Amino acid sequence: MNLQAGTFIRSTSALNSTYFEDTTIYISEHNVQGAMGFVISRAFNHALNELVEFKDSIPFPLYEGGPVDQEHIFFLHMRPDLIEQGNRIGNGIYLGGDFNQVLECLNDGTLGPDHIKLFVGYCGWNKDELEAEITEGSWEIIEGNNSDIFRSYIN
Repeated sequence: MNLQAGTFIRSTSALNSTYFEDTTIYISEHNVQGAMGFVISRAFNHALNELVEFKDSIPFPLYEGGPVDQEHIFFLHMRPDLIEQGNRIGNGIYLGGDFNQVLECLNDGTLGPDHIKLFVGYCGWNKDELEAEITEGSWEIIEGNNSDIFRSYIN
């Protein structure tokens, strides 16, 4: 099983009628402690400027990244030249960084949805948990590329 950071997984019918029904997840971290990823295929029901603390921001789309820690915004991006302190995942994708720089770049138009995706929450698995779920048939590893992360989704 070639599961690593930068892998895409898609739920199977085994997860129908669960939170993860019809989801595609980008794995942003995979190590001996477990895995972390983001549902890239589910829009959040509010834009960034609809959250009280960001009411002065532009109406930038948010995505529901997963059921864990939905009190925080996480982000994937392709612009380390604009956003410092991000963690390189691979293939030009970075996790996190200076969120003040993100807000500034979003508001002045130097950063758009083709290069950054904001998530409320994330998905997390303990050591070997995701591998077990893949083996039992709940997830399948699929081909994907950077444009799949940043493309817009309706569901």
